[in-house]
Amino acid sequence: MYFRNTIGLHDVKKHLIDSVQRGFVPHARMFHGPEGVGKLPLAIAYARYLNCENKGAEDSCGNCPSCHKFDKLMHPDLHFVFPVVKSKVSDEFLPAWREFLNGHAYFNLNDWLNFINAENAQGVIYAKESDEIIRKLNLKVYEAPYKIMIVWLPEKMHDACANKLLKMIEEPPENTVFLLVSEDLENVLPTIQSRCQPLNIRAIEHDEMVDSIRSVYGLQEEDAKSVAHIANGSFLKATSIIQSADDNKYFFSLFKEMMRSSVSRNIKAIRSVASEMASIGREMQKSYLLYCLRLFREFFISNLNEPAMIYLNGEEQTFGERFAPFINEKNIQQFNDEFQLAYRQIEQNGNAKIIFLDLCLKGTMLLKQ
Repeated sequence: MYFRNTIGLHDVKKHLIDSVQRGFVPHARMFHGPEGVGKLPLAIAYARYLNCENKGAEDSCGNCPSCHKFDKLMHPDLHFVFPVVKSKVSDEFLPAWREFLNGHAYFNLNDWLNFINAENAQGVIYAKESDEIIRKLNLKVYEAPYKIMIVWLPEKMHDACANKLLKMIEEPPENTVFLLVSEDLENVLPTIQSRCQPLNIRAIEHDEMVDSIRSVYGLQEEDAKSVAHIANGSFLKATSIIQSADDNKYFFSLFKEMMRSSVSRNIKAIRSVASEMASIGREMQKSYLLYCLRLFREFFISNLNEPAMIYLNGEEQTFGERFAPFINEKNIQQFNDEFQLAYRQIEQNGNAKIIFLDLCLKGTMLLKQ
């Protein structure tokens, strides 16, 4: 991964490159920001640039021995830590991690866990990972100017692991650099945060997103603009929108059916739609509930007449012209609470038929407010 491979964020790239050229290399940086904007690709590109033997004005050279090793993510002075399962350490998943990164630049934790067939296991950076980190970083730099440790999602770090690393992050061995990449800074241990220089990675610029969407997926300009607007600066979300277009059409159809049956208070129709929602599988059910939460937010905002803040496609917007007034200040919070509760209950393997029937019945009451 090079700076040129990351989408947009030219000011961030310039800041990182200029800092290296000025000789300012903090011993620990915290890349943080929304999901899917390119924090990890930027961190890897920065690590590559630090150790490149022929640095250019805008990127690494791509031709030196260091760059060739970075191409395969097999540089002896580059180390990774990331969430894993089964109480293991990152090195035990390193071949899979390299393979995954080779095919993915923009991804989230679920994508990684699915790749390693984690099933229902939660990704964690376990306590024993700290011993591996300390052992590696206490070794001398092998061949590069810097030994670099990239920690992806430090918010998933077990407290025992995080606490054991505090001194190492505050006073690392000479020529050692920590690059932490977080998507949920609030859940990173404050004592870890305080030892890192923060670097906020904001949303990707709209025009840059449109150009990348058109280049990668071949969409027409208007379609690309619509996706970029809904994705709101996350290339990962844009990819998900494009790849799940068929699912979203189905979810939209289901949402209309659910809302119409609730508005009409037609018990037979309510039972029918609840049964359909209960039959689509838990992951689809969770995705559907998240889709509904997004629509509630957008329809509520529609009532405020702020077009720039609305992220709906054409069909959703047409439906919203008549339906949006039903989502108002009297019920928006309750809709959010009820659908969030249903999401948690589905996640905890609750009875889907009961959950969705109850949700539809509550909807009949909320829509009358």
